[in-house]
Amino acid sequence: MSRKPPAPSKDTLAQATPTQRFGASEATAWTWSPQGVSLVRPSVPPRPVRLATHTDVIELDVHRSALVVVDMQNDFCHPEGWFAQKGVSMRATRKPIPVLAELLPAWRHAGGRVVWLNWGVRADTANLGPVIQYKASRPEADGHPGVGYAQTSPLDHGPSVVPGTWGAQVIDELPVEPGDLTVFKHRLSGFWDNELDSLLRQQGITTLLFGGVNTDRCVFSSLQDAGFLGYDCVLLKDACGTPSPAYVTRAIHFLVDKLHGFVGTAEALIPALTASASLQPPSHISPKKDPR
Repeated sequence: MSRKPPAPSKDTLAQATPTQRFGASEATAWTWSPQGVSLVRPSVPPRPVRLATHTDVIELDVHRSALVVVDMQNDFCHPEGWFAQKGVSMRATRKPIPVLAELLPAWRHAGGRVVWLNWGVRADTANLGPVIQYKASRPEADGHPGVGYAQTSPLDHGPSVVPGTWGAQVIDELPVEPGDLTVFKHRLSGFWDNELDSLLRQQGITTLLFGGVNTDRCVFSSLQDAGFLGYDCVLLKDACGTPSPAYVTRAIHFLVDKLHGFVGTAEALIPALTASASLQPPSHISPKKDPR
């Protein structure tokens, strides 16, 4: 009669059972194994980069930073979009495109995360207050109502800035990569009534760099709220644009420098990132694909 093989020992089972990770990112995840649950988060090797700003030379950790790109969408930046059909200067809103097109690959290659922070309103606008709706669609000089959120412009590309429509998509010149994250907002600030804050914290992000449109509206509102929530903030002024008068932009730069963080440039950041990426091995972090 054949003898039954001995049951595997607990140590043998532990060696054969792979450790499982639970969490949104390697920086904040904990693990399970047959020995138990470990709440010890792994140490993520920093990737420091030095950047000269208006007031200081700062050092930031690319692995704990995110580049937040605000509202670079068809409805704001395409010649046939909602803003263009309202008569807004596309020269102003398209100004960040070549800068971001150069910055994004260098930022990703250095191990930084990219967050696309986009307008995305409900099709029924049920959660938009009267002030927001009025400012977007105030009556024209002849008394006719203007085109507002979730309404259709004369050259019809669908309702403005409703997720899933052409107007809400990021412009083709700035491709969204699988490892990027996309968050929709329905206020000037990206930190109201959505998941942006919790998403950033689950990625272990502590520093935010801002680019996009408009400097004095959604970019500044989001940066200001980020500072209130405890994030370190850097405004990349050459990666932003606005059709507002130049003195408004100067005021925003003054306020950011004075109260909320730092004002730098993508022009200075790109060579610093390139040098950092060439000196250090690629990050071991493997971001999950954004399901959006």
